[in-house]
Amino acid sequence: MDYSFSSSVAGLKPSAIREILKFTSVPGYVPFAAGNPAPEALPTEAVAKIAADIMSETPVAALQYSVTEGYTPLRDHLKEYMKEKHNVGTTDDELIITSGAQQVMNLSAMVLCNVGDSVICENPSFIGSLNAFRSFGLNLVGVDMDDDGMNIEKLEAALKANPNAKFIYTIPTFQNPSGVCMSLAKRKAVYELAKKYQILILEDNPYSDTRFAGKELPTIKSFDTDGLVIYAGTFSKVISPGLRVGYAIAPKEIISKMVVCKQTSDVHTSIFSQMICHEFMTKYDYEEHLDRNRVIYRKKCDLMTYLMDKNIGDKISYIKPEGGLFIWVKLPDSVDMTAFCTRAVEKKVATVPGTAFTTDPSELSHCFRINYSTPTDEQIVKGITVLGQVANEFIK
Repeated sequence: MDYSFSSSVAGLKPSAIREILKFTSVPGYVPFAAGNPAPEALPTEAVAKIAADIMSETPVAALQYSVTEGYTPLRDHLKEYMKEKHNVGTTDDELIITSGAQQVMNLSAMVLCNVGDSVICENPSFIGSLNAFRSFGLNLVGVDMDDDGMNIEKLEAALKANPNAKFIYTIPTFQNPSGVCMSLAKRKAVYELAKKYQILILEDNPYSDTRFAGKELPTIKSFDTDGLVIYAGTFSKVISPGLRVGYAIAPKEIISKMVVCKQTSDVHTSIFSQMICHEFMTKYDYEEHLDRNRVIYRKKCDLMTYLMDKNIGDKISYIKPEGGLFIWVKLPDSVDMTAFCTRAVEKKVATVPGTAFTTDPSELSHCFRINYSTPTDEQIVKGITVLGQVANEFIK
């Protein structure tokens, strides 16, 4: 039978990252293409105890239906925590618990956009969000990145040229895939442009709690006195991606529409998972856990960048990250990036080609993304050694 798909999904392709991850599950492959937290950073013993206690003490609450907005104790704690630590949230804001931060992207597009509307995105940007926007028939307008974040002049030009744009999508802290951290000046400039053009900002912030070097910067949402910013947070990088617990903090009118839309998709996020996150945040030393993870990621990043400098430092360029999980590697313009990544996969090192992250899939990229959180130290040594060999093949 010939199947006819909706116009909104007919042109969608599988996530390049998800496809490449199939290789990483094969024994012997170095998983530089992944984006998982380090296995040793997952609080497995604590989660096991919390889960056992919940099933012993409040099993019915964990296994029944619940409210769409989210588990009330977790929502209340998050509101207080985010206000106290990040100055995020006002009396005009509300919070909804989502199935990972990815659902915030879907709900934002569903609530705010019509087919044919535009979204201003960093270029390159996270493929999961880009595909979410594409699935709603939205036009992606890419704005090039500088070493300190989105190019402000090009951002304003994009806003002028696309008056139907509904929001600016940005990952200001340790951007995926580039690892770039937007400067304070640019964070303020982006917000001022949003005010000037009366456009919303969707601030995706999954990586800020992984910072292991440099100075912490305020979120764009912390400047928000005009109801312009939707903030997306998640526990995926700091507790567990498998629990699928994220959240959005946004003006009450937007959240109320998100609640209605979420009811039509998954009713509510797993209450059992939400209860685990709440117990971990309130009954364990959450800040000590974050500090421990930062030590892990600093060590892994230092090892990878040391080996890169030693093995291929004269052949590639990159910005050493101060947090996050990724390194964005630029090859010389003369090198075919796709062929380079294909050769690496043939030698059992999986990287993600830069074209997976461009707002225009036909755009040429000379970059690829590698991850230092997922592989073991031994795999990092092996993988960078192999990339050095491939670089010697391609770069004379």
